[in-house]
Amino acid sequence: MSVTYPELSLHIGGKRLKGSGARIDVIDPATEKVIGQVSGASAADLDRALAAAEKGFGLWRAVAVHQRCAILRRAAALLRERVESLAAVLVLEQGKSLSEARGEINASAEVFEWFAEEGRRAYGRIIPDRTSTGRMLVVREPVGPVAAFTPWNFPALTPARKIAGALAAGCSIIIKPSEETPATCLALIEACVEAGVPEGAVNMVLGEPATVSAHLIPSQVIRKISFTGSTLGGRAVAALAARAPKRATLELGGHAPVIVCADVDVEAVARLSAKRKFRNAGQVCVSPTRFYVHADIIEPFAAEFARTAKEITLGHGLESGTVMGPLANARRLSAITELVADAQAKGARLLCGGKAVDGPGYFYPPTVLSHVPECAAIMTQEPFGPVAPITPFTDLDEVIVRANALEVGLSAFGFSRDAATVNKLGSALEAGMVGINRFEISQAETPFGGIKESGDGREGGIEGLEAYLTTKTISQA
Repeated sequence: MSVTYPELSLHIGGKRLKGSGARIDVIDPATEKVIGQVSGASAADLDRALAAAEKGFGLWRAVAVHQRCAILRRAAALLRERVESLAAVLVLEQGKSLSEARGEINASAEVFEWFAEEGRRAYGRIIPDRTSTGRMLVVREPVGPVAAFTPWNFPALTPARKIAGALAAGCSIIIKPSEETPATCLALIEACVEAGVPEGAVNMVLGEPATVSAHLIPSQVIRKISFTGSTLGGRAVAALAARAPKRATLELGGHAPVIVCADVDVEAVARLSAKRKFRNAGQVCVSPTRFYVHADIIEPFAAEFARTAKEITLGHGLESGTVMGPLANARRLSAITELVADAQAKGARLLCGGKAVDGPGYFYPPTVLSHVPECAAIMTQEPFGPVAPITPFTDLDEVIVRANALEVGLSAFGFSRDAATVNKLGSALEAGMVGINRFEISQAETPFGGIKESGDGREGGIEGLEAYLTTKTISQA
């Protein structure tokens, strides 16, 4: 399949602009070839974006809610019309399979559609006054211009959550996607502008993350921060936001435990676990990661998991038949290699994979490790790659403690046929999102986010709109 990577630029005030900052190469992770270049934003470019967002906020909030939501629906329709071309571009810059990329574009359109409906429901209320002539009103208003930051693993869906949520509330937004995957986000911006979002209401900049955040977040123009990324990056963003202070939504790292009890259909759960684990080469913040499997079934579970992993076809995401593409960058390849070597050195059994593929591209095969000791680094460090560590347990209460032991709490999963156990897992697992007997925990209608060091605030669902609204009380005589 032949695909031409698009010309890149910043997008400020409704127009494409060439940045005047440092040049940035975009690399196809399947070939390691440079497929595009873009100039990052200089300080002057960022100031231009701030001015555009300030003006755009005034224009956008003045648009009637019904019309704003109609524009979001048009943007969603444009994404659906362009799913094939956008998915191919996403594959080139991020690496995932074409089928996964199509799914991501369609899911992004669904997010726009959800917020197009939910934006009409920013309801207030009337509170009975203590006098016979007065009125007490509570109204919801857009918080103001937003600065948003997104990573490379879902270059359409993560920006879509922020853009659609902000616009549905009546806010303007400046978004800085990853420099490794800029074209997909740029396509979202252009769909919004083409659909009728006014100049300056939606903007995109690029550049060194720390420099851009240090410029945008302290600005008096910016009233709200939304950040998805590493826990380390989230701490830095939160510190900047706290100085103002400004509202911040933070969606940070995870390390999802999966508790598999002895009463399950072993082969079915193992196959389901493997297919979900290796989605996007494991580069998913809610990916099932630490598999705690009852000692009575760990051997057949691990064997079926490995059999399923070996059936996954590895290749360039645009090639027919590819199920799993490469890792997104050389950093992930190095990190996974080190974690697997450490686990093996500490006694883990390698059932499949375990070595980077020779040749160009950041390819690492689906890898399954069994009987991984708790002292292995992979049990405490999020691998963010195609490696599944499996370890046994015998006591449910004890394994719940192990599952909850880390300082992250984004997602967690549990499998059992027993009703009491199901209820216990749902209540006891410490995470913002818990899946019981399924891995599907996120859709446009549901809140997405974690607890503990996995962040604060939610995207998606009614909570996703709430994040961009402020509350005003009007006391009227």
